[in-house]
Amino acid sequence: MSEPLRVLFVCTANISRSPFLELTARSLAGEGADVVFASAGTHGFDARAMDEAMVPLLPGGAAAAGHASRRLTREIMAEADVVLTAESAHRTFILEEFPQHFRKVFTVGQFAASVAEHPELTGRALVEAAAARRTPARPEHDIADPYRRGDVAAATAADTMSRMLSVIVPRLAGGTDG
Repeated sequence: MSEPLRVLFVCTANISRSPFLELTARSLAGEGADVVFASAGTHGFDARAMDEAMVPLLPGGAAAAGHASRRLTREIMAEADVVLTAESAHRTFILEEFPQHFRKVFTVGQFAASVAEHPELTGRALVEAAAARRTPARPEHDIADPYRRGDVAAATAADTMSRMLSVIVPRLAGGTDG
């Protein structure tokens, strides 16, 4: 059996967007998917719970209990097959800190746009094709930070992330061997 595809979501503090992305992706992929989803933050604190405003917006099967924020490290980056950031500022930070990982770092929106360009590919083959011919990152690909901005901002961010994940996750979970 092949190694599972490892997908890492990154935001600023790993308490709002990236845990929402991680937990929602797990829910969408379902049991038995050969994909492992994780998350980390570029800054912030270790071992913080998920932001309370985002928790009720998780899909029914996703549970925030047990989430503890963590800071992005060299080891976490090395373990990931693809890294999807909430916004281009996170992607820039990662590429400045870990330039050797250029081919596997995208914004979530940028990767969703790349998925549309490769309708026949799934899993690792999709990741490789996206890395070889990437869609440019655009401001509309960014997911606005909802932290401490109220329920409307949280709901807007959750809706944006859910829409992007509905494009990405089935294709990543569709096969890891390509």
